[in-house]
Amino acid sequence: MATFTERMGPVLLVWLAVCLGGTWAVDKGNFKTCEQSAFCKRQRAIKPGESPYRALLETMELTNTRLTLQLINDNNKVRLLLELYRLQGNITRVKINELKPLKPRYEVPDVLIREPPTEPLSLLSQDENGVVLSLGPESQRVIVSARPFRLDIVEGRDVLMSLNSRGLLGFEHLRMRKDTQAEPETDNKEGADPANQDENTKEEEEKVEDGMWEETFKSHTDSKPNGPSAVSLDFSLPGVEHVYGIPEHADTLKLKTTDSGDPYRLYNLDVFQYELYNPMALYGAVPVMLAHNAQRTTGIFWLNAAETWVDISSNTAGKTVFGKMLDYVQGSSETPQTDVRWISESGIIDVFLMLGPTPREVFSQYASLTGTQAFPPLASLGYHQCRWNYNDQEDVRSVDAGFDEHDIPYDFIWLDIEHTDGKRYFTWDPHKFASPKEMLQGLMDKKRKMVAIVDPHIKIDTNYKIHNEISSRGFYVKNKDGGDYEGWCWPGSAGYPDFTRPDMRAWWASQFAYDQYEGAMENLYTWNDMNEPSVFNGPEVTMHKDALHGAWEHRDVHNLYGLYVHMATAQGLIERSGGVERPFVLTRAFFAGSQRYGAVWTGDNAAEWDHLKISIPMCLSLSLVGISFCGADVGGFFKSPSTELLVRWYQTGAYQPFFRAHAHLDTPRREPWLFGPENTALIREAVRQRYTFLPYWYQLFYLAYHTGEPVMRPLWVEYPQDPATFALDDEFLLGRDLLVHPVTEEGARGVTAYLPGKDEVWFDIHTFQKHNGGQNLYIPVTMSSIPVFQRGGSIIPRKLRVRRSSTCMEDDPYTLYVALNNQRTAEGELYIDDGHTFNYEKKEFIHRRFSFSNNVLSSVNLEPEAQFTTKSWVERIIILGASNPSTITLRTADGINQLEFDFDASMSVLTIRKPGMNAGADWSVSLQ
Repeated sequence: MATFTERMGPVLLVWLAVCLGGTWAVDKGNFKTCEQSAFCKRQRAIKPGESPYRALLETMELTNTRLTLQLINDNNKVRLLLELYRLQGNITRVKINELKPLKPRYEVPDVLIREPPTEPLSLLSQDENGVVLSLGPESQRVIVSARPFRLDIVEGRDVLMSLNSRGLLGFEHLRMRKDTQAEPETDNKEGADPANQDENTKEEEEKVEDGMWEETFKSHTDSKPNGPSAVSLDFSLPGVEHVYGIPEHADTLKLKTTDSGDPYRLYNLDVFQYELYNPMALYGAVPVMLAHNAQRTTGIFWLNAAETWVDISSNTAGKTVFGKMLDYVQGSSETPQTDVRWISESGIIDVFLMLGPTPREVFSQYASLTGTQAFPPLASLGYHQCRWNYNDQEDVRSVDAGFDEHDIPYDFIWLDIEHTDGKRYFTWDPHKFASPKEMLQGLMDKKRKMVAIVDPHIKIDTNYKIHNEISSRGFYVKNKDGGDYEGWCWPGSAGYPDFTRPDMRAWWASQFAYDQYEGAMENLYTWNDMNEPSVFNGPEVTMHKDALHGAWEHRDVHNLYGLYVHMATAQGLIERSGGVERPFVLTRAFFAGSQRYGAVWTGDNAAEWDHLKISIPMCLSLSLVGISFCGADVGGFFKSPSTELLVRWYQTGAYQPFFRAHAHLDTPRREPWLFGPENTALIREAVRQRYTFLPYWYQLFYLAYHTGEPVMRPLWVEYPQDPATFALDDEFLLGRDLLVHPVTEEGARGVTAYLPGKDEVWFDIHTFQKHNGGQNLYIPVTMSSIPVFQRGGSIIPRKLRVRRSSTCMEDDPYTLYVALNNQRTAEGELYIDDGHTFNYEKKEFIHRRFSFSNNVLSSVNLEPEAQFTTKSWVERIIILGASNPSTITLRTADGINQLEFDFDASMSVLTIRKPGMNAGADWSVSLQ
C-alpha cells in the first residue's frame, strides 16, 4: 500500500497534495542522484588508475583459516587491515577495515545464518611483489599483489575475478573535525591511528563543502557527526558480458552499464509509482550480483546495509586485468569483461566471492551464507484477494460470497490500513470491524484465511497501548539529540520502533499472541508495509540518517530495518502457536536474508502494460538472490486496467510465485466478476489453472527451502551454455519443467517463445502439441491463451478437482502428467505434508520420485525414514509422446491389476484411467 489518505496533519496533507497533483508518477526530485549524494559523488570522482593502496607484505600473518595483511594508503599513511578467508563450498571472503579506527565501524549482524565455516589456506609462493595462496585441491589460487594492492582469483590459466584492478579501492577513515575539533564519540580513542590526524587542515576545510561533515537535500540537513566514512571497491570479471541481481530495480533482468548515467542505487525507499527502466532505488535492497557466461557462474555478495551505489561498465580484459604476476595468462586482448564498482556510505568492506562454477552451486553458496526461502504454508501459494480497502465486515462477507457465486477459488482475503481504529495497528475499527472473530470464523468455516496489515510506524497517542508500551520501554528510534524520533505517516505523528534491538523484536513478536492481539485467530496472518521505513516528511520519504539506533546511526543500518520488521513479525506468528504453525508474512522492504521470513512483492505498480511486463524481470532478479516468494499486484495498484490488461495480468500472475490482486483506494472496484461474463470466465480459468498446479508449486518451494534453488528462474539457469537465453526476460521457467511465456502485449495475436535445448522436446500443456527445443516458436494467441510448456522428460503431479480453497483440496486425487523426452524417459517428484505446520522438520511428510523408462512408470520413496499418510490417490495418468500399448498392468503391494486406457494416435497421448493407488504407496505401471 502506499501513499494517500485523509484526515491527516498539515505536513502530511502538503505531501499528499504533491502526490495527487496532476500526474500519477514518481517525482524524481524527491530522491537523490549520485551527484546529489555527497559520498557517491566523491567516490565516483575517483578515476581508474594507480591505486594509492599498497600491501605491506611484512605484516602478513597466515593461520590455518585466514590471512591478515595490512594495507597502507601512501597518500595519507592511514593503514587498513585486510582479512582473507577460504570458506566451505568454494567461497572466498575478503574483509577490509581500518587497522585502528577512531571508533568501531558498523559490521552487519543477523544476516548471516552462522559464522561461515572455513577451510585451510596454504601459501604457495611469496616474493617482494606479492603472495600466492592455494584455495584448495583444485587449481584455484589467490594472488595478492603488493604495489599497488590488488587481489586476483585464478583457476588454471583463467582469471575468475580481480579486486582493485582498476585502483578504485576507497576507504574514508574516521577522523576528528578540524574546523571545530569536535570529536566523534568514541568508546576507545586509545590506539587510534595518528595518521588519522595527518591530513592537511586546508584540504579538510575545502572538503567540508563536499558534504563530508554536513549535507543538505531539499529542506533536510544531515548532521554527519562522524564525518566521511564511505567505502568502495572495484571488481573486474574477465570473459563476462552478463550480470544480474542487485534488486530492487524496475529494470531488465540483465543489468545495464551505468557509464552514461547514475549507478544502480540500493537504498530502501517508499517510491510513489516508480518509473520503469532506470536504476533508481526502490523498496528493497539485496547487495548480491551474479555474473554468467557459457563457462561459469559466479557471485559477489557485498555485506553492507548503508546506502550503496553500484556502477557497471564494459571493457576488454586485456586493457585492465593482467598484472606482472599474470603474464602467462591466456587470451586475446579483446576478451570481453564487465567491471563493477560498489560504493557504500559507511561500515566496512565485507565481501563474499561465490565462485560457482554452476548456477546451482552459486545458489547453494549464497544459501549457505544467508539461508533459504522459508517453506510457506500451502494455502499461501493459492490466490489472494486484496484492495485498499475492503470497507467493513459486510464488504468482506460479500466479496467472499462472490467468489463462491462465480466459482473462483481463493485462499486469502486482505485488509489494508482502514480496518484499524485510526491507523493504530493491532486494533480494529470499532464500527466497521466490530466483530473480527465472527468474520474470521466465517472464513474459517470455508477453509479460508485473512491477512491484516501491521505497519511499523506507531501512532503517538497516550490512549494507545502499543505506543505507551514502546515509549515506556525506551524502544523507539532516537533522534540525533537523544529524544524519540518522530515522523509523519498514515496515523499522523508517529514513532518508529527500533527493530535493530533484540529486546524490541521479542516484545513486538509477543504482541501477536492471541491474548494480546484482540480479535486475532489462527487464520489471521500479517502484512508489513511501509517498512523501508517510510517517513512522509523525512528526507527522500524516509528516516533521517543521523537518527540513532543505540550506538549506531540510521545511515549504518538503513537497509536492514525492513528485514528486522519482517523477522520480528514472522517470529510473532510462530510463537503465537507455540512454534507449531508456519507463518505467512508479506513485506515490502527487504535485504539479504529476507527470504527466511516470507514473501515480498514489487510494490506500488500501475495498471499499465509495461508494468505487467516488468513484473517478470523484477521477480527473476529477486529469485536469483534467494527471494523466491515474489509477485506483483495483479491489475496494477495505481490507475484502472482495461479488461484486456486485467485478464492478461491474471494469466501472468497465475504463474508467478506470489499471486495477489491489489488496488488503490481511489480506483474502481475490480473483483474478478465485475467485467462481464466472458472476462469472468477467462479470469476463473487462469485462477483454476493455478490451483491445479499447487502440488508442483509446493514441491518447488520445498526444493527451494532445502537447496536455495529459485522457484521461478531465468532460462539460462537450466541452459547455462546457450547464449540465446542469457538476456531473455519475457519468459521464464518454474523449476526445470514448466516454461511460461505470458502474453504481455496489448492486442497481441501471437507471441514468439524461445524453447531451449536443441535435444529437448516441449509439450503445450493445453493442447499436448509437441515442439522441438532450440527454436523460436511463434504461437498464435487468443484472449484465453496462456502459453505454457512442459519439458519432455518430466513428470508433473496436478490436482484437477478445483474447489473453493486449497485446504478443501487436501485429500483430493492426483493426475500425473508424464511428458516423454526423445529417449522415452521421464522423472518427477511429489511432496506431501500437512500443509501448515513445522512437522516436516520431524520427518512427517511423503516425498516420492516418479520415473518412466523401458515402458514402466514407477513411484519410489525418496525418504524411507519419513512417516506421513495421505488420503489422496492417483486417479489418472496422462502420458505425452506415448505409443499405443496392448495392455497396461498395475503392480502394488495389494497385487496386480489390468488398467483401462485411451490412446489418441493423432497427438500420441495415452490416458490411463482410475489406477486408484494411494499417493504415498510404492507402485509400478507397465505398458506392454
